[in-house]
Amino acid sequence: MFEVPVLADLNLGVTLPSVFLALYATVLLAVDIFIPSEHKIRTAWLALAGIVVSFVLNLMTYNTVDSAFFGMFTADPFSAFLNIISLVTAFISILLSVDYLKRAGIERGEFYPLILFTTTGIMFMGHANDLIVIFVGLELLSIPLYVMAALRYPDLKSEESGIKYFILGAFASAFFVYGSALIYGATGTTNLPEIFQSVSVITATEGNSSMMILLMGAGLAIVGLGFKVAAVPFHMWTPDVYEGAPTPVTAFMSVGAKIGGFAALLRILIVGLPMLVILDGQTTAAWQQTIALIAAATLIIGNLVAIAQTNIKRMLAYSSIAHAGYVLMAIAAAGTLGIGDKAAQSAVVYLMSYMFTNLGAFAVALAIEKNDGTGTNISDFVGLGKSKPALALMMTVFMLSLTGIPLTSGFIGKWMVFQATMESGLVGLAIVGVVTSVASAFYYVRIIVNMFLKDGEGDPAAGATQYVNWAVYVSFAGTVLLGIFPFLMLNLANPITLAVIAP
Repeated sequence: MFEVPVLADLNLGVTLPSVFLALYATVLLAVDIFIPSEHKIRTAWLALAGIVVSFVLNLMTYNTVDSAFFGMFTADPFSAFLNIISLVTAFISILLSVDYLKRAGIERGEFYPLILFTTTGIMFMGHANDLIVIFVGLELLSIPLYVMAALRYPDLKSEESGIKYFILGAFASAFFVYGSALIYGATGTTNLPEIFQSVSVITATEGNSSMMILLMGAGLAIVGLGFKVAAVPFHMWTPDVYEGAPTPVTAFMSVGAKIGGFAALLRILIVGLPMLVILDGQTTAAWQQTIALIAAATLIIGNLVAIAQTNIKRMLAYSSIAHAGYVLMAIAAAGTLGIGDKAAQSAVVYLMSYMFTNLGAFAVALAIEKNDGTGTNISDFVGLGKSKPALALMMTVFMLSLTGIPLTSGFIGKWMVFQATMESGLVGLAIVGVVTSVASAFYYVRIIVNMFLKDGEGDPAAGATQYVNWAVYVSFAGTVLLGIFPFLMLNLANPITLAVIAP
């Protein structure tokens, strides 16, 4: 007979950071109805307050290692670290949105609960210990983003952005669900640790037909999440969606969607499928070479196509694709037995450094964007060093960090990723990463040249309002401080352990 669970069985205490934010977003959506249209900034401040409370709750449970909802939800330093990144991403994105929505004439209070719902989805994917929870988090992450991408209605580019993101996002979800169904069919479970146990049995049995089903399921799951992180060849939606969506939404999705996608990939591959090998006795997972090839293609295409872009949002879109390649290097490294924890640590450190740097770059782009959405060409940065020297200086630091120059957080992220890749024996992939990093310097330094070395009056940066400046300052501080004092994030990453077994 079915027993109704009691609260003690659910262990809700370890779920507080994410569950609180989900409930808070729901309440905020209702409260916003009673806030007058001319005072929607109150909704923004309430959203920021909810993020701060969730952030504090997350810090209070940072070193907790426990599960909830009958093992479907897990709390550990990995999920807590990703919660920090996702909550800071949401906080900065709301700062970018307050004045932008007014200038663009699209100030709608529901925008802020939508950001909170998406952030909750990201957090759920980091906490997921079950394929079902990953899917729930994936949809909670995606659906609000589809709406926000089309927020500039009736702007045609924004409408195009929303519909493209929706259609391809739906395909991605279908791939993931089908892959999850095949994994369930092969293993008899959707729980990741139990999948690990079943895979060990399947790989030890010769001639087992479940192996083929398992391989197809893993492949489809990788394809579905590959869409979310904009990995090649699943990246074609990214430039158009990034260019057409409102700039604060573009900034948010460029980081947020990656956090959720990579969190799910790391959970599935390191916790559930690290022992998925073709031949008994192999020390590398069957998916390692596939991920390595995808990473190499993502690095090459993302960086090379970015060189040809003339629009800053499209350039940062291809840059975002390229940076997904660097995180994929760490995930590929996790396919070598004994490197899983090191790879997970390097991936989350990279995501934190990328978060500050990329949001800062988008914040500066938003500062020079016009009310009608124009002013985002790379040529619009000409002379910015003369008209807004402080803003140009911070943009220079962001560009150098994206390149991976020492004393910036971007350098620390790349150092960790390359270290894990070399330790796993993927020397060829590491070489591709180094060469493409050098190539990326061309289009990043081009922005610096435009700002300081080309003649021009410079943009007045009318969008550099108080809230946008705060976002730039927070991003700049994170980029510089984590570059000079990397132990601030490395100490947080050190306790992360995802691997089920020791080498």
